[in-house]
Amino acid sequence: MAEFQLIERYFSGLSGARQDVALGVGDDCALLQPPSGMQLAMTMDTLIAGRHFLPDTNPRRLGHKVLAVNLSDLAAMGARPAWALLSISLPEIDHAWLAEFSAGFAALAARHDLALVGGDTCQGEMSFSLQLTGFVEAGKELRRDGARPGDRIWVTGFLGDAALALKRLQAAEEPGALSGRLEQPRPRIAEGLALSGAGATSCIDISDGLASDLGHVCRQSGCAARVHLDRLPLSPAMARHVAKTGDYSLALAGGDDYELCFTLPADSTPPAGVDATCIGEMFPGEGVKLVDAGGREVPPPRGWEHFA
Repeated sequence: MAEFQLIERYFSGLSGARQDVALGVGDDCALLQPPSGMQLAMTMDTLIAGRHFLPDTNPRRLGHKVLAVNLSDLAAMGARPAWALLSISLPEIDHAWLAEFSAGFAALAARHDLALVGGDTCQGEMSFSLQLTGFVEAGKELRRDGARPGDRIWVTGFLGDAALALKRLQAAEEPGALSGRLEQPRPRIAEGLALSGAGATSCIDISDGLASDLGHVCRQSGCAARVHLDRLPLSPAMARHVAKTGDYSLALAGGDDYELCFTLPADSTPPAGVDATCIGEMFPGEGVKLVDAGGREVPPPRGWEHFA
């Protein structure tokens, strides 16, 4: 099957019925009409087999994850998803695999009214590069640089489950229900939209670990963060792991959580529809400080960083 036949068979149907897509998959460029008065929020990620996902990952789950990790970036900006460009590199054509991958991608795209409007396919080592565009009203975007001393730090969902699942897989153990947290993360689009314009002073998605990503907020906001370990939101499985080992590193630096970490003024709480836990506060200084239940400072673990 030639490249263009592959695109036609598995991806041309993902353009959806958005009125702002004048021309989608199948030409040299897509033709798109952004809405008046909206800013374009654009993001891009690359996922490489053996680096970002296990090569034998279920293809339907992988199609979901390739899209979910980028949607998480839009969520962190308070942006509404609109358009996608997908570039795929595969060592060979496997029709059953591609059908499952495109089905997983399509299901999540449909859930968020996202149109695939173009991209590329080529032969090579398995990898996926996805560029997303979303819309956010000017002045309502969520950024990393607005946190101030006195703000409270909040986190959606649970931390560390994806890292615990990977740890078990690498040890040839059964991850159970945790595998869904690793392979099918839930992008917090609804929460990001609810936070947009609701008084959040900063926001970031947790992809490389809480300690590392919150550190980006500290640097760009010019203040420090204090995180209380006993307040971290942990699932029952993660809580058992911590109780057994005394080790919080998976929850702090494991990565692949794709939850939102955001700050609010001290007298504010998250808006309706945002289920989150307050884990600490911002204060003058720099960096992320971790404290245990006794108030003693704990050295932060290192999050994921390419080329480190």
